[in-house]
Amino acid sequence: MKNKGRDVLESKSRKKVFSSFSSNFFPSRKLKEFNKMEYEQLGTSSSSPSLRSNDDNSRRGEIKQSANSKFPLTFLETAGASAVVLFFAVGLAGVYLTLPDSDYSFLKLPRTIEDLHILRDHLESYTRDYTMQVLVVYCTVYICMQTFMIPGTVFLSLLAGSLFGVLKGVALVVFAATAGASSCYFLSNIIGRPIISSLWPDKLVFFQDQVAKRRGGLLNYMLFLRLTPTLPNTFINVASPIVNVPYRIFFLATSIGLIPAAYLTVRAGIALGELRSVGDLYDVRSIGTLFLIGIASITPTLMTNKNRP
Repeated sequence: MKNKGRDVLESKSRKKVFSSFSSNFFPSRKLKEFNKMEYEQLGTSSSSPSLRSNDDNSRRGEIKQSANSKFPLTFLETAGASAVVLFFAVGLAGVYLTLPDSDYSFLKLPRTIEDLHILRDHLESYTRDYTMQVLVVYCTVYICMQTFMIPGTVFLSLLAGSLFGVLKGVALVVFAATAGASSCYFLSNIIGRPIISSLWPDKLVFFQDQVAKRRGGLLNYMLFLRLTPTLPNTFINVASPIVNVPYRIFFLATSIGLIPAAYLTVRAGIALGELRSVGDLYDVRSIGTLFLIGIASITPTLMTNKNRP
């Protein structure tokens, strides 16, 4: 009897120890929570593509909603934009008034190669006699067109090559294009968000994601965009402040990245008579060269990311 009672007591004590051990290391509530978390992780990983798609859609919706909420512009935004417009209007009027008395009916923005021929023929004599005035008019018009996203600067780049030659023409185009892009950058920082969200919502989502991924090598990425026709330059000018690209990086990428394309266009302007259309500017060889230069500019960033643990 004593042995039997002792066995019962030892059995009960072993059950208590086992139950205490199992409650500390494998409590039922914790096991349930663990299984629940594991199930949720499995469900998330299996449906990650759809979640990413839903995230992109929600981000596009937020961008469109922010665009709608920003219209109309506030008083300060309207005043700032009006001040920029007034500044360029006064500048153009002042430049026009300083020109010598003559018939300037030929002065208009060229839209075709034929218009550019007419403008070049009239401006050649003015450029020899009034070089400084022509330079001021050229830069003012170019910067104004870049600031307000007016198409047609490619004709002005051709005109620079025809009037000033390769070296002076490239320097002039890069200066005017960088100044115009910078002006557009600061103007977009004031009123650009609703405009770009309405015009290019999908491109804005893509650009925002790429900039966020490449913060460590953002200068190389911006150089790649400037060197290649991956994204339009007008879009880059307007979108950069919206996605928080620092102006220092924007300025460096613009001033350096525009040189190859400016050289191709200015050089083509020297032989303006041989051009039949703007499409003749960029053949397969020229575009391939720009892409090779762009890939070379972004290669250091790709190698750095690859070597990271």
